Amino acid sequence: MLVIRNATLYTITDGIKEGSLLVDDQGKIASIGDVDMEIPMGATVIDASGKILMPGMIDAHGHAGVYEEGLGFEGSDGNEMTDPVTPHLRTIDAINPHEEGIIEALRAGVTAMCILPGSANVIGGQGVTVHMHGNTVEDMIIKEDGGLKIAFGENPKRVYSGQKKTPSTRMATAAVLRENLVKAQNYMAKQEQAKDDPTKFVERDLKMEVLVRVLKREIPVRAHAHRADDIMTALRIAKEFNLDISIEHCTEGHKITKELKEAGVWALVGPTISNRSKVELQELSFTTLKVLWEEGIPVTITMDHPVVPVGYLPTAAGYAVKAGLPYEEALKAITLNPAKVLGIADRYGSLEVGKMADLVLWSGDPLEIQSQVEQVFIHGEVVYSR
Repeated sequence: MLVIRNATLYTITDGIKEGSLLVDDQGKIASIGDVDMEIPMGATVIDASGKILMPGMIDAHGHAGVYEEGLGFEGSDGNEMTDPVTPHLRTIDAINPHEEGIIEALRAGVTAMCILPGSANVIGGQGVTVHMHGNTVEDMIIKEDGGLKIAFGENPKRVYSGQKKTPSTRMATAAVLRENLVKAQNYMAKQEQAKDDPTKFVERDLKMEVLVRVLKREIPVRAHAHRADDIMTALRIAKEFNLDISIEHCTEGHKITKELKEAGVWALVGPTISNRSKVELQELSFTTLKVLWEEGIPVTITMDHPVVPVGYLPTAAGYAVKAGLPYEEALKAITLNPAKVLGIADRYGSLEVGKMADLVLWSGDPLEIQSQVEQVFIHGEVVYSR
């Protein structure tokens, strides 16, 4: 058992308070009490006087381990740029658990990430939600279904127009996605018919199997879209096929708040600590987070690692506060909200009894750049000490 005493607790769901926290032998938060909490016999005790304890940060959209730092071709495994339709690809098969970006994420207090494929393809493949610590990917997995990555806008156009292939326009990107969702509908119908008639046996198709799960809303769709018109195309197709969709990046989301709210989608905003490297990023601004939140659209902050190193996640949250997002909402955007997007908020994202003890102990305010991560815990075990 572990007791962290005399800390300032950033609970996320119950405000900021002074107190102590007890972790049981299963790595769960057993109780949260005052500074004079009774210490069980044999418990390890950490005195956190003057320090801040918060849940581990989560980035719901990153590529650590599939785009390895310091490597070129040898470590670039996030985009299969030979076919615009690759739903059967899985990042779980490409993650290097010992990659430097994963190690640095942990040192920065980021305990979890949904590692997704890149955005070169219209349908890029499946992500996985993992801890930023483990000897193998199997050791790291929190939730295997991290969503199916799809992409709109400039990236698929650029990749495939260069190959003289479809899609080379926004029209074609939408058409390719629709075409394959319809194929999946047909595949699903044939499977249903074959249940009662063995003569109608349907050979397995790995691509279609994934898309059928998407149509059944068993897997969410993670839609890369920066420009407002691309976001609207994503929402249009999601409505047409009844998809469970989130908008990744959402750079021009502030232009279409009414439509985003009506669609009831999550906005994963970022990376905003970045330059305007292409046309669809011309309206890049931290104000987008404030505007979306004010209009009732739930937001998270992403670094899109390694586009921006994920260790800058609390720095981005600080800039969001500077741009008008309330402080506690900025904290939610890097803890509880991404946990909700990923479907793991019952176990992670806040300091609550019964949740797993993924914790970060800070020397000071986590959104202040000079504050240091003192210790990181995953399931109550120390996995990093400064």
